[in-house]
Amino acid sequence: MSFSADNALVLFSGGQDSTVCLAWALERFARVETIGFDYGQRHAVDALVAISDTALTREVAIEVSASGLPTTFVPGRNLVFFTFAGAVAYRRGIKHIVAGMCETDFSGYPDCRDDTIKAMQLALSFGMDRRFVIHTPLMWIDKAATFALAQEIGGAPLIDVLLTDTHTCYLGDREHRHAWGFGCGECPACRLRADGYAKWKTAA
Repeated sequence: MSFSADNALVLFSGGQDSTVCLAWALERFARVETIGFDYGQRHAVDALVAISDTALTREVAIEVSASGLPTTFVPGRNLVFFTFAGAVAYRRGIKHIVAGMCETDFSGYPDCRDDTIKAMQLALSFGMDRRFVIHTPLMWIDKAATFALAQEIGGAPLIDVLLTDTHTCYLGDREHRHAWGFGCGECPACRLRADGYAKWKTAA
């Protein structure tokens, strides 16, 4: 099977980061496909839910646990996502995988770190005997810069999509609309997004 350097597969959750990554990929690749995962997450608008007792898969308080990680950390989530994405990319002859992990504005999740992503790229390439390239265009920028990147790529229409259609809130709140989009306004994901939006608007 031949792999195309012009095709990409985007890990797409419907949130702000993956939507910006999708727009980023559409600018760079001739053909772009998306892959999403339902793992029983509370904020879904069930595989991992059975083994992950976390605040994203159970009615557990969102806080920092004794391990030092937030209770929203789902162990192995991104590793599983990349494994499935790699298998799909292999079958479809896709070389490039795009994902929205970020080490600048993140909650300390170890599977979002740049070192983890580089290790996954090697594991997929060796394990499937095909060279994959994992792109993380948001890795070293904060949420304000993510809004700025969206503005650069798609202007006001893409910003409107982010504010109206994307979803980040850990609690799955789609009833409360804020200047930065829908969400409860209290969970860590909402606060991060709100702060990033305010910073971007101030700098704009």
